[in-house]
Amino acid sequence: MTVENASLPPGVVEVSETLTGRYSNHVRVGRHSLLADEPVNVGGDDAGPSPHDWVMAGLGACTSMTIRMYAARKELPLKKVSVRVWMRKIKAADCPDCTTKEGEVTEMMRDITLEGDLTPEQKTRLLEIANKCPVHKTLSGEIKIRTAVVN
Repeated sequence: MTVENASLPPGVVEVSETLTGRYSNHVRVGRHSLLADEPVNVGGDDAGPSPHDWVMAGLGACTSMTIRMYAARKELPLKKVSVRVWMRKIKAADCPDCTTKEGEVTEMMRDITLEGDLTPEQKTRLLEIANKCPVHKTLSGEIKIRTAVVN
């Protein structure tokens, strides 16, 4: 097995240019191989989701999985979870609950569809659980990114 085909350790993601498009990148996660790119309107080839798309996909998947785990543990009659996520930039001044007051803020919206014979109380509890998904907690908490160039 070559190093390129070897699985990465848990929690490690490796990204490298494919050299087949202006922005196209090969993304390795564990034993999975994915593509990331930019849309055509910003000079990419649209060969894969954009980096922001991957962030939103992570939030949506984590939300769905967290709700599913809770519903299974509590034996709730949840048939299916669907999550739609989108984001936009808004003026900080237009965000009454933001601590940032100048410039722009990234706002992520999440619509959750819960299918099944659930009571209003169960739906409310599942919404509370959605807000406890680890990716939600990461994105809404303080994040420090430490970078080094290695050769």
